[in-house]
Amino acid sequence: MSKPRQMTMIAFMQAQNCSNYVGSWRHPASQSDFLTPQYFQRMARTLEDGKFHLAFFDDRLAMPDRYKNDHVESVEGGVRVVKLDVITIMTVMGLATSKLGIGGTGSTTYFEPFHIARAWATLDHMIGGRAAWNVVTSVNDGEALNFGRDEHLEHDLRYDRADEFLNVVLGHWDTWEDGALIVDKASGRFADGKKVHRLDHQGQFFKSRGPFTVPRTPQGRPVIIQAGQSGRGKKFAARWGELIFASYKDLASAKANYIEVKAAIAAEGRDPDKVSIAPACYAFVGETRTIAEEKFALADSLARPIDTLSLLSEAINFDFGSKGMDDAFTDAEMAALSGMHGMRDRVIEGAGTKNPTVRDFVEYSGRGRLREQPIFKGTPEDVADQMEQWFVERGCDGFVLGTTVMPGGYEDFVRLVVPELQRRGLYHKDYRGTTLRENLGLERAEIGDWQK
Repeated sequence: MSKPRQMTMIAFMQAQNCSNYVGSWRHPASQSDFLTPQYFQRMARTLEDGKFHLAFFDDRLAMPDRYKNDHVESVEGGVRVVKLDVITIMTVMGLATSKLGIGGTGSTTYFEPFHIARAWATLDHMIGGRAAWNVVTSVNDGEALNFGRDEHLEHDLRYDRADEFLNVVLGHWDTWEDGALIVDKASGRFADGKKVHRLDHQGQFFKSRGPFTVPRTPQGRPVIIQAGQSGRGKKFAARWGELIFASYKDLASAKANYIEVKAAIAAEGRDPDKVSIAPACYAFVGETRTIAEEKFALADSLARPIDTLSLLSEAINFDFGSKGMDDAFTDAEMAALSGMHGMRDRVIEGAGTKNPTVRDFVEYSGRGRLREQPIFKGTPEDVADQMEQWFVERGCDGFVLGTTVMPGGYEDFVRLVVPELQRRGLYHKDYRGTTLRENLGLERAEIGDWQK
C-alpha cells in the first residue's frame, strides 16, 4: 500500500540584508544582525523544529544597479544590496542542524563546473548528505560586468551551455565509486585507484579532465533544484530538476503548469512522481483573522517604489528608469529583453498586449511587493485550508514559503500552521531519515542514473 501524498515544505531564503521581500528589513520586528552566523542559525533551528525539508537560497552575483544605471538608490533603499556567499551561509546553517536540507544557488554562466562540483560535494559531506544545488543561468549584465564580460549571454544559449555544465558536474560526482575509500593504516592503502576515474570531458563549452577530488557523498550526490519558467527553461527543468521551484499567480495557472511540467518530465523518460513542484508563496497567520490581516497590512506598507523599479530592472535586464510609466515597450525592446523570460511572459499575459508599458510591468510582475506570489492568510485553519486546496487539486507538490519578518514569520508558521497540516495528515510529523534525498522520498543517487 502506497503512502499518502504529503507536502514538501521549503523556506525561501536569501543570504542578504532582507528576505525575498525587500521591505522585510524595514519591519520593526525583523532582526538586523544579518552579518552574523547567529542570524541564519536562528532561522535554521526554527525550520528544523517545523520539519521543513529544505532551506533554499536564491542568489545573484551583482546588486541591483540597472535602474538608471546606478546603484545609489538601491543601496539607499536596501534593495537586496548585501549578497553574501551562499556556500558559507549554507555551511553555517547546516552545522547548526541535523536533518534540515540546505540548498543554494550556483550559476552555470559565471562559475566553472569543477568549482561547483567540488564546493557542493564538500558541503554535502560536511552536513551529512543534506545539500542541494539550485542551477541557474543568471539574469543580467551587472553579473556579467562583475565577471569581466561586457554583457550577459543570450537566453537560449545560456541553457545550451547549462546542459553541458550539468553533464560535467554530474560526471565528476560519478567518478568516485562507492567503496573506493579503504583508509587502511596497517597496509598503507588509502583507496582503490581503479575505483577512481578521470572524466576527460571535451565539449562545445567546457573541457574538464579530473580526476575529481571529493569522494562520493552520503546521498550519492546533492539534489538538483531548478526554476526554469520560460519555454527553454521548462525543458531544462524537466531534464534535470529533482525539485522544481515555480512561480504562479493563482491556482488555475498552477494547475495548468503542473500538468505541463509533469508531462515534460515524463517525456524526458523520468518519473514525474519523483519530482516535486513547489511554487513560491507567503503566509500571514494569526490566532484570529484580524491579527492575520494586521500582519499583512503592516508588511504591505513597507514596500517602496524603488523596490519594484530596481528589482524589475535587475530581473528583466533593462533600465526601467529610461522610460515613462505609460510608455509602451517597442517590439525591438521586447525582443531584446534578456533576463527572466518567464516574468516577461506573465506581464504580457496579464496586460493582454505584446507591448506592455512600464506600469504594466509594475502591476503584473508584482516585483518587490506582496503581489508576486500567492498569499495564504488567516487563522491556522484558514491557511491550512488554502494550502490544502492547492495541494489536493494538484497545483503543486509543496511550497516555497517566503517571509516578511525575519525570523518571526517562520516562527508563526511553525507554531500555528504546521500542527494543523500535520493533524490533517498533509505534512510529515518527523523526518524520514538523515539525508535530503531520504526526506524528499528519493532513492540514494546511483552512478549514471541521470544518463538513463
